Amino acid sequence: MNSPPHILHSHRPMPPSPAATQVSRNFWLVLRRFLIPSLVVSAYGYVKLGASISPRAEVELSPFLQLGRGTRVSSFSKIKATDGPLVTGEQCGFGTCCFLDPGTAGIHMGDHVICGPNVSIIATNYQYASASMLFEQQGHSSKGIRIGRNVWIGANSVIVDGSSIGDNSIVVANSLVNRRFPPNSIIQGNPARMIAQRR
Repeated sequence: MNSPPHILHSHRPMPPSPAATQVSRNFWLVLRRFLIPSLVVSAYGYVKLGASISPRAEVELSPFLQLGRGTRVSSFSKIKATDGPLVTGEQCGFGTCCFLDPGTAGIHMGDHVICGPNVSIIATNYQYASASMLFEQQGHSSKGIRIGRNVWIGANSVIVDGSSIGDNSIVVANSLVNRRFPPNSIIQGNPARMIAQRR
C-alpha cells in the first residue's frame, strides 16, 4: 500500500496583526513628531505648501495634509493629519493654541476661514454603544467636518464631528457646534443655534 504523498507547506509570511500594525504606525508617528525639527516643518510648509507655520506649532507632516496657499498656523497650535485628510483653502488662519484632528473622514475648509485662539475642530468620536465595555475598546467613528468659505470661528469655540458650517458664517466665541448650519448664519451657544442671518 502506498503511503500518502508528502504535503509541502508553503512558508508565506503571515500578514501583521492589527496590534503589530498599530505599534509600527505609532513608532513612525513618534519619529516624525519628535525627530523632525520644527524649523524643517516651517520650511516645508513655506516651500511645499505656500503656508506659514510657526516654529512653535506642532504640525504632523503627512500626505493627508493640504494647507492652502497663504494659510497661517500660529504658535502652540496642533494639527494632526495622520488618519485622514485635512484640507484648507487659501488664506486661512489658525490663532494661538488651535487644535485640529480630522479623524478618518477629514476636515475640509474653504478659502478665508479664520479661527481665533483656542479653537478646536475634531472630526472623530469614541464609539459608545456598549455600556459594559470601556470606551477605548469600542473604537472610533468619523463623519467629517465641512466649513465653507469666508467663515469666522471665534475664540474657544469647538466644532465636533459631523458638523457643517455654510459660507459667510460667524461662530460666536465659546460656542459648541454639533450640527449643520446654512450659509450666512450667525451661530452662538452650547449647543450652538442660529441667532441671526447675515444679509
